[in-house]
Amino acid sequence: MDNQFFLQGPEDEMEFLPMMPLNDDNDGNPDDQVVPEEIALLPLRNTVLFPGVVLPITVGRDKSIKAVTDANKNDKLIGVVAQKDSSIEEPAITDLEAIGTVAKIIKLIKMPDGGTTIIIQGRKRFHINSITQEEPYFKAKITAMEEADIDNDPDFEAMVGGIKDLASQIISMSPNLPNEAGIILKNIENASFLIHFVSSNLNSDIKDKQKLLEISNRKERAEVLLNLLQTELQYTELKNKVTNKTRAELDKQQRDYFLQQQLKAIKEELGGDNVAEVKEMQKKAESKKWPEAAKEMFSKGVEKLERMHPSTPDYSVIYNHLDLMLDLPWQEYTADEYDLKKAKKILDNDHYGMAKIKERILEYLAVLKLKGDMKSPILCFLGPPGIGKTSLGKSIAAAINRKYVRVSLGGLHDESEIRGHRKTYIGAMPGRVLQSIRKSKSSNPVMILDEIDKVGNDFRGDPSSALLEVLDPEQNHAFYDNYLELEYDLSKVLFIATANNISNIQPALRDRLEIIDLSGYAVEEKIEIAKRHLMPRQKEAHGLDKSNFKLSDKVLEKVVEDYTRESGVRELDRQLAGIMRNQAKELALKGKLKATITGHDVERILGKPRYSNDIYKTANMAGVAVGLAWTYVGGDILFIETLLSEGKGELKLTGNLGNVMKESATTAFTWLQANARKVGIDSEVFGKKTVHIHIPEGATPKDGPSAGVTMMTALASAFTGRKVKPFLAMTGEITLRGQVLPVGGIKEKILAAKRAGLREVVLCWQNEKDIQEIDSTFIRGMAFHYVKNMQQVLDLALV
Repeated sequence: MDNQFFLQGPEDEMEFLPMMPLNDDNDGNPDDQVVPEEIALLPLRNTVLFPGVVLPITVGRDKSIKAVTDANKNDKLIGVVAQKDSSIEEPAITDLEAIGTVAKIIKLIKMPDGGTTIIIQGRKRFHINSITQEEPYFKAKITAMEEADIDNDPDFEAMVGGIKDLASQIISMSPNLPNEAGIILKNIENASFLIHFVSSNLNSDIKDKQKLLEISNRKERAEVLLNLLQTELQYTELKNKVTNKTRAELDKQQRDYFLQQQLKAIKEELGGDNVAEVKEMQKKAESKKWPEAAKEMFSKGVEKLERMHPSTPDYSVIYNHLDLMLDLPWQEYTADEYDLKKAKKILDNDHYGMAKIKERILEYLAVLKLKGDMKSPILCFLGPPGIGKTSLGKSIAAAINRKYVRVSLGGLHDESEIRGHRKTYIGAMPGRVLQSIRKSKSSNPVMILDEIDKVGNDFRGDPSSALLEVLDPEQNHAFYDNYLELEYDLSKVLFIATANNISNIQPALRDRLEIIDLSGYAVEEKIEIAKRHLMPRQKEAHGLDKSNFKLSDKVLEKVVEDYTRESGVRELDRQLAGIMRNQAKELALKGKLKATITGHDVERILGKPRYSNDIYKTANMAGVAVGLAWTYVGGDILFIETLLSEGKGELKLTGNLGNVMKESATTAFTWLQANARKVGIDSEVFGKKTVHIHIPEGATPKDGPSAGVTMMTALASAFTGRKVKPFLAMTGEITLRGQVLPVGGIKEKILAAKRAGLREVVLCWQNEKDIQEIDSTFIRGMAFHYVKNMQQVLDLALV
């Protein structure tokens, strides 16, 4: 490596090295030096040699050592050129500058490590004309570059004086440069050497120094140097200003620290306001079980608190933060109840049905009992409203003897509600997860994340993304809350999310959830739920718990079928509450009640039935078919009405239909046109009629492919004039080839058909497995037809 021994400039914190010419008898005037036509080249990194300046150089590269050794044996002259890129270890010809300085080797010293040190003095600038040799070192033909004399130019003299003054100022402002450097500078009388001397010691970029070397006009070189010195002076002034400011700030901090220590001593003598608070906190912390990181942070916080006056704004911030750390149950857990029979009994007593969920909880308990520890599953109960998803979480907590907390996520739009705010903000609080943990006083509660599908996602934030960390078993052992500023272990928490519509849950979040589908209740299940849970609760709520009147199963069935149309039991609960209010009024007025409430009494209390199955008798006409639909509140039935009118073969679709449903109608119409002869339709009629398909309840948006077979049947019925079999419903997707494909939500759809009094259902043969999962008692009296193509559907449906 070829480089200078000493670097100049205040940044390097090295002593200033005056580079003066040596008084050698052979030196003479550098400008009068005879320059040979061919000379060996010595490439230098980070250094530019100026005429008249002396430099010590360490030579480490083999080529350079050979070049220096040969030159020292001959005329002691060598051509020094700077590298364009100092990072290149073995430079090529193209990596060297074209202009350099002829130097005389004054001294050559062999170092113990094998390197060579030389002291050289610049003599005259030269220009490389051509390279004559590359091995073992570079040789080039050169041309010496002369400099014109400037006689009595007042501008040049003023520039030289300015250079001397600016250089002196930089030396005086740089603490790392000795004052003797300024004295040496003032004693330099030769203007050219002064420019070269200052240029060589300038703390500027290598490119700026090379530019100075290449300028032949001395006046112009002095002007460029003057500008560089001005920049260097401004930089030095700015650096001194920053250094002085930092020193002043450090002095102030030390002064404040000593004053705080004195203030602390005075407070202890007087019994300061916050001494009791701090001591109470420290006492609580002694018996606290928490990680080492939390203990360390608490200790630092208490130290800050002791130095602060209670009236300062930061005091309350730190106090509240430490109070949260003390309140959190870091390593406190409740003991799980491993009695599986008892847990099953509690779950069965609180909720009727729901076998899947109960089985999953008992499996979890069984593994805990055998293994003693495992990561809690992240469950998601998916189903329509009113079926008891949220209340089931409370029963699960009771069954396994854990604390119960509920976090409502509906309408949440700020991720800080999950992760917390920075504690420096006014009104900052921890996230809801940690707040719930703090409230439960246990690190392994059952936490219900209610309505996770209704989390907001707009310009204000995306909390569902913040939930990814909470609900990932691989990450939540180190959950980071912005307010707490520490990692908290959530891996022992049993998270249970509830949702109505899985499509509204972000895919990445959905992937972390173990989905357990909960279907709506059948009529038989609702009757049992009413007898076991709803009736006793409503009796107690209306002061009738001591009365012995009864509602028979038949009367309860009438309430379910004639006054409710839902998957859950919320509306049924309200209707029973209406009956109880009437009974309470009767008891208050007459002092006694009838022993049994009849169907006639129900109509008197609740009014005429709201829902009736007679619509299927009156709606039985050609062109009308009944379909089954799935909504987020459960299953439902819908009519597909088709009417033909004189026209030109157009297809009109109304009823607030989505794109998928419109495409299903188009597919059905196209298939019917293509297979008109098989169905028994004159193909010419399609061009003479306008077909209008309408699905009632136009205010309700409808979409999905499952109405494909129903629209096909309605179209075929309208064109053939044959009616659809009464009390028949159907569901399934169709293709252009006439195949029937399976669809989802079968249980909800079948229960909706049962509620509506339908007796037969046509569906794809691949959905037979879904029917087999439904309890046979819930679908007693219903017939199911499994089909593979549209022809089979039409054979079954049209009469």
